[in-house]
Amino acid sequence: MTRTRPLTLVIAALVGVASAYGLDSLLALRGFAVVVPPVSLAIALVLIGGVLVALAWPVRRAAAGERRIDPFYALRVVVLAKSSAVAGALLAGASAGILLYLVTRAVVPLGSSLAAGGTAVAAVLLLVAGLVAEHWCALPPDDPTEEAAP
Repeated sequence: MTRTRPLTLVIAALVGVASAYGLDSLLALRGFAVVVPPVSLAIALVLIGGVLVALAWPVRRAAAGERRIDPFYALRVVVLAKSSAVAGALLAGASAGILLYLVTRAVVPLGSSLAAGGTAVAAVLLLVAGLVAEHWCALPPDDPTEEAAP
């Protein structure tokens, strides 16, 4: 598996910003309530990131040669790490889009803005946890000269 590319994360974040801002604008234009992420979403994202790092720790130890681990477990962890990184980027973008919409209104709703900002921070933490877990699941190169090659 290849590592998650930064362009993929940037595209996911931009899609999240555009879709959330557009959805909130459309809902407000139609007279409906806008979408605001609940605080429990931010808490859940932080917990998922913590569990992901805890699941990746044994894989890191196995990659360092300290112990053996089931390769299917390692594969599941790295797939969860990649998906968490992309989902974190998408959710960070969506929360930023919601926050951008809320702060551009004439009257800024403080509670909703704080909830959207907290969710954006939690989504970035999930993104970082996914990238760290993905890095921990990488095997060291067999040949020392292979690392220096482009």
